[in-house]
Amino acid sequence: MIWEWLPHDYLMAAVLAGLLTGVICGIAGAFIVTMHLAFLSVCIAHAAFAGALCAVWLGFPPLTLALTFSLAAAAVVGPLAEQGDLSPDASIGIIFTLMIGLAFLFFGLAPEARATSLTLFWGSILTAGGTDIAVLGVTAAMCLLFVGGFFKEIQAVVCHRETAMAAGVPAAVVTYGILFGTGAVIASSLPVIGGLLVYSLLINPAAAALQLTYSLRRMIVLSASFGVASCWVGLAASYFWDLPAGASIVIVSALIFAAAAGLSPKRRRWPSWKMRATKPA
Repeated sequence: MIWEWLPHDYLMAAVLAGLLTGVICGIAGAFIVTMHLAFLSVCIAHAAFAGALCAVWLGFPPLTLALTFSLAAAAVVGPLAEQGDLSPDASIGIIFTLMIGLAFLFFGLAPEARATSLTLFWGSILTAGGTDIAVLGVTAAMCLLFVGGFFKEIQAVVCHRETAMAAGVPAAVVTYGILFGTGAVIASSLPVIGGLLVYSLLINPAAAALQLTYSLRRMIVLSASFGVASCWVGLAASYFWDLPAGASIVIVSALIFAAAAGLSPKRRRWPSWKMRATKPA
């Protein structure tokens, strides 16, 4: 039976970590993809990675500074764009390059902790412990409470921010709530998926869900489902074929997107007059 390997404690912990990681990355990714902020998730992921490496260098728990750096990056991007008269992409690019530089700096300053640093870089879902699962559980609960409590406001901002502001919705508060939530999701997922791969799990399941529905509510559910499926199928592939778990999860998520794109009812079809024009006389 395929489930006979679950009684192993480390595999049961990995399956639970995959469930929670898939859910929170799927929820956050739905907003990131819909609001066209994919590059921002890459920036925040590198900020969390730089913070975790800084914590390793200072001898602190990696999650503490990973969360601090990711939230700081999310908080700085908006004001930098507004005050510096920069486009959002330019301001995100500035923070992104700074975080890459800091990550390499802290990596070089802590040569005795290279093994820990590489684990944070690639992630290690098979070594997820009770603390990692507890942090993921708290993050999942916060995400569900935020989405459930403010779904109408979030939907209004995601669909059309200017109209939401005109209707009295606190668009800035909602937007920063989404950004800070994304930062928390990335920081809590860092030990499991790793700083290099976590944004793939944010983008791919959400992009796949976007191919199959026009409803934001359904997109969130599908994105979370695809995220969990990516983790579990990737884990199974890693177990049975002795593959790297993180890479397997990301490849499965990309395959899910490819399948969704191929089956999407949104695929553009040529109008009949264009098809007639291309037919030979």
